[in-house]
Amino acid sequence: VQLQASGGGLVQAGGSLRLSCAASGRTFSRYAVGWLRQAPGKDRESVAHIDSSGGITSYADSVKGRFTISRDNAKNTVNLQMDSLKPEDTAVYYCAANPLVRPVDGSYLYWGQGTQVTVSS
Repeated sequence: VQLQASGGGLVQAGGSLRLSCAASGRTFSRYAVGWLRQAPGKDRESVAHIDSSGGITSYADSVKGRFTISRDNAKNTVNLQMDSLKPEDTAVYYCAANPLVRPVDGSYLYWGQGTQVTVSS
């Protein structure tokens, strides 16, 4: 599976961005997908996760109620809608995929290249 993340950019606090992760491969529907982020000088953080069917989602406490993850298996895409953005959301965001289940400790098997999100105050 090859993943391509897009949609990052510069936005003011309180604004919104929509990240997209486009995947290649006919078996994308068998992969669980996560969005993770890493800010300068900080550890990588799992932001949101969605199971292979799209029926189960989970979020980091820091983004609950503001971010929404969704997927369209017919289009091989996973999106992350980010609303009410805060300066502390500034990071490089990565989409990642793992066969069937969410991996332990964020050790997804496949990774996209990352997209920069910058939130100004």
